[in-house]
Amino acid sequence: MGHIVIRHATLEDLPAILSLIEQGRQIMRSDGNLHQWSGTSPSEDLLVKDIQHQHSYLCLQDGKVIGTFAFIPGPDPTYLKIYEGAWIDVERPYYVIHRMASTPDSHGVFAAAMDYCFQLTDNIRIDTHRDNRIMQHNLLKHGFQYCGIIYLLDGDERLAYQLIMDN
Repeated sequence: MGHIVIRHATLEDLPAILSLIEQGRQIMRSDGNLHQWSGTSPSEDLLVKDIQHQHSYLCLQDGKVIGTFAFIPGPDPTYLKIYEGAWIDVERPYYVIHRMASTPDSHGVFAAAMDYCFQLTDNIRIDTHRDNRIMQHNLLKHGFQYCGIIYLLDGDERLAYQLIMDN
């Protein structure tokens, strides 16, 4: 298996991103996460906006698309209030990773995305569903600290994490 290459997604990549989101949804369902990304979430409109704003990325291995994620500069409006905890730092600028998905048989997508993103910032926040044990495991394995609970604009609860790389 070759090195994972990361590049900006284009509108031509939308079918591949939609496929990855569906594969991610299936991975979550098979792991008991029955509620995250239900219905049409994340919406195709949101995925198109990610691409148009240059926030959408693809992960490729040996020329094959194996993962996707959105990498967005903060502030994120849903992160303004955090409950039952606190962010590690509230002064420094941060980026947020959303909508991460990969193929079921790919490995190293999360690590490659983190390596890429931490070349661009030293402060990343991520939230995930309480039932998303796979993401929680990856976050803790890569040094993220659990910070508390945030609520999405639709009122759904998410567990919030942050990692600051001090050089």
